[in-house]
Amino acid sequence: MFRLFVWLRRLAHALWLRVALFAVLAFLAVIAAHLAAPLVPDWLEERIDAEAVLPVLEILASSMLAVSTFSLGIMVQTHRSALQNATPRVLDLMLEDGLTHNVLGIFIGAFVYALTALILFQAGFDSGAALVLGVTLAVTGAVVLALLRWIAHLTTLGTLRDALARAEDQARSALKRHRHKPALGASPIGPDTVLPDDARTIAAPRSGVLQVIDVQGLARCAPGPVWVLRRPGQQILRGAPFLQVPAGQGDTASDEAMLDCFVIGDTRTFEQDPAFALTVLSEIASRALSPAVNDPGTAIEVVSRLERLLWDWAQASKSDAVEGPGVFVHPWTPPELIEAAFAAIARDGAPMLEVAGHLLEALTALGQAPEGRLAEAARAMQTRARAHAEAALRLEADTARLPPEA
Repeated sequence: MFRLFVWLRRLAHALWLRVALFAVLAFLAVIAAHLAAPLVPDWLEERIDAEAVLPVLEILASSMLAVSTFSLGIMVQTHRSALQNATPRVLDLMLEDGLTHNVLGIFIGAFVYALTALILFQAGFDSGAALVLGVTLAVTGAVVLALLRWIAHLTTLGTLRDALARAEDQARSALKRHRHKPALGASPIGPDTVLPDDARTIAAPRSGVLQVIDVQGLARCAPGPVWVLRRPGQQILRGAPFLQVPAGQGDTASDEAMLDCFVIGDTRTFEQDPAFALTVLSEIASRALSPAVNDPGTAIEVVSRLERLLWDWAQASKSDAVEGPGVFVHPWTPPELIEAAFAAIARDGAPMLEVAGHLLEALTALGQAPEGRLAEAARAMQTRARAHAEAALRLEADTARLPPEA
């Protein structure tokens, strides 16, 4: 059931699903209009016949086919632009754009509706023409509104600012979930956690990236405590140690039930991996700092976004609620979040005074954050970033212009 829920949640973001739903609704609308033909008054049926509706349907079918094809081409082009300007990881966020899904669904749904109505009329099912005309007018109105929204959306779709906004929103959501459940609702594994010496190890069922853990399901099916040796976002290898349980606990059936509480895929996802969301933003900055792009302004903007994301995370109230006390999971720690956010920028932006200076200022601010471990990690990263900058800057005058140590 857990795997089905994850699959359905991901399916809801699939482009083809909404397009298919709009197409099915369009087909059902045509069938319903023909079935409801006996309800149409005779005087209205005499005034509006199939000959009056056919030209409108033909125009709608031909125009929607062209508009759908053009819109799909624009979508592909903007996605390629985002891949070149930002990072390939942003493509997953763009593919989940609800407005694009709805617009394309309306366009293709209108085409399917008009085509279905034309086929039925040509086959002799020409009753209910007045109802078909009413539905056609409603479909036309929906198409006009979708066109207006699509035109407004195209002004930002695929731009670097759009990619940054999507990545920041995803990072904010991931950090909020992490703050609320640092160990995904399980008991956190820390330096003081002691595993029994005779613990039995359960191997990973396949190789890939651990994407999602069902902590509640794991707590229900595990006969006793269970220690998860990997966390979402980390690579696992088939046959390598994955879980540990007390010796003598469980059997083959319970082991399989526990393994069913994990989703393993080919790539990292944002669902339970806050470090990945920060890494995506960091990758955008690194690409901007490459010699081929040479755009320090984008890197500075990314640093500002990362600074406010981590500051807001530190300001948010922390929840220690444990839903599965018998399940133990490695949480993402503040030093690891700082590493994911700033390590690459500190290295790649070191030769540019404006980037290095802005990064040091951001880390100085985060060094005053109310979250003690985050502040300590920020100060350690500040020392590291300063060392990068001092080694990369060629002029002593530039080195002297770096912000003083806090």
